[in-house]
Amino acid sequence: MWEMVRIWIAVGLTTLGLLVMTAAVYGMLWMPGLYTRLHAASKAAYLGILPIIVAVALLGDRDWYTRAVLIVAFILLTTTVSSHVIGKAAFDRGEPMGTNDTVDESGRGRW
Repeated sequence: MWEMVRIWIAVGLTTLGLLVMTAAVYGMLWMPGLYTRLHAASKAAYLGILPIIVAVALLGDRDWYTRAVLIVAFILLTTTVSSHVIGKAAFDRGEPMGTNDTVDESGRGRW
């Protein structure tokens, strides 16, 4: 009985992860500027992969719990840092924010 419940929970989590990543792909295609596309990509990397890793940990043996925690921690750290660095590099290069009515609150007064 518990085995079937674990399988159904894993299938549900995998489906949720795939739906989140699919929505993020559409967000990356349809968002107006680099910054909003970067936001969609970073959310897909974390919120889409997290349920899939939890599903794998549910179906695996006890060794997978430790691996899943390490993978989630690594993805959390790398996606936030890489998104920040890419956004900062784009801002320093003068990349526009997508629309003309965007307010720049950085104090640099570019837009």
